[in-house]
Amino acid sequence: MKLAIGADHRGYEHKECIKKELSAITWSDVGAYDDQRSDYPVFAQRACLSLLRGDVDYAVLICGTGVGMSIVANRYKKVYAALVWSDEIAKQSKAHDAANVLVIPSDYVTCEQAVSMVRVWAKTEFEAGRYLERRAMIDGIDVCEK
Repeated sequence: MKLAIGADHRGYEHKECIKKELSAITWSDVGAYDDQRSDYPVFAQRACLSLLRGDVDYAVLICGTGVGMSIVANRYKKVYAALVWSDEIAKQSKAHDAANVLVIPSDYVTCEQAVSMVRVWAKTEFEAGRYLERRAMIDGIDVCEK
């Protein structure tokens, strides 16, 4: 499994911690590469484009609240970014919503919590079933008319 990972200056420390602790994952680091002030849309765009090109299987984005990264990522068709703050939310975002981008709010979770959320999310499988119908609704396909 190959994942893109991106963070602005506020998420930089968490990004580095995640890469170090989850070194068995193949990471494509799209920046930031230090903790100097930076703009989150740059890194969200890089990660999402990498995902859409098929260069990576999933992506992890990190910024202070996670809101900015989520807004940018969800502007891309076929990108399903979930802002998470616990292992259970991370698990549900993949199992029920097939989130292909995990967004972490670095100001509100520890590095250890972030690592745990990524670990849980990465190993969770999409449950499909009725959730496929919901995905179709999100994508604008009317599955309700039969």
